[in-house]
Amino acid sequence: MNIMADTQDPNDLATVDASAPKKKFFIPLENNPDVMSTLVHTLGLSHTLAFHDVFSIDDPDLLAFVPRPAYALLLVFPVSETYEKSRVDEDASIPVYKGSGPEEKVMWFKQTIGNACGLYGLLHSVSNGEARGFVDPSSSLAELLTSAIPLGPAERSDLLYNSPALESAHAAAAVKGDTAAPAAEADVELHYVCFVKSTHDQHLWELDGRRHGPLDRGYLGDEDVLSESALALGVRRFLKREEAAGGGDLRFSLVVLAPTLE
Repeated sequence: MNIMADTQDPNDLATVDASAPKKKFFIPLENNPDVMSTLVHTLGLSHTLAFHDVFSIDDPDLLAFVPRPAYALLLVFPVSETYEKSRVDEDASIPVYKGSGPEEKVMWFKQTIGNACGLYGLLHSVSNGEARGFVDPSSSLAELLTSAIPLGPAERSDLLYNSPALESAHAAAAVKGDTAAPAAEADVELHYVCFVKSTHDQHLWELDGRRHGPLDRGYLGDEDVLSESALALGVRRFLKREEAAGGGDLRFSLVVLAPTLE
């Protein structure tokens, strides 16, 4: 299985303060639906939902095995030069997100914990859309999300950074994969983004803690995040960009949050 982590932004190197407190790192999560499900269930998501591998978006027979509706879609990929250029260019054209409150289209978390992009993707998956209704109201996850609603992005980042419940649940899940867990500060190449459908505007949103904020990818209406319309607005855009750059490194995997099979 692949290990999911964040890739350091080269621009960050120029702003490191040697006197500043050491940045917190988490053990990278394995790209494994069972590990992901264990983590969100521990935090408080109902066992009626779970993460599942998506083995193909082109083969209808394989796609038919995926339970529906799909509430969130996680795209895991090696960060390429093409992707980095696209990310930097797009972020340069949009303002830094400052949203907060119950009227937000989506809840977005700026990533400040190293090697935790897997965790941020899972939180984006369960914090938005209809999946949010499957969180146990008495759980640590519900408490965290309720506390996050009125906060701006910086305060939300601090909330996650300083959450003992989140750190404990992540640490327990990170060692449950099929492969030996790497060190927390290991250099890991894979990153991923989360696609969710907002219940506020029925749009597909791309959520990535490395970006300037949530990205509106377009209207979905009654369709879910694994529909062909959603794939065209999200995952296929990513693949076409990599292909147009000359083939690139097209290794990627998809994991979906959907009803459990049991």
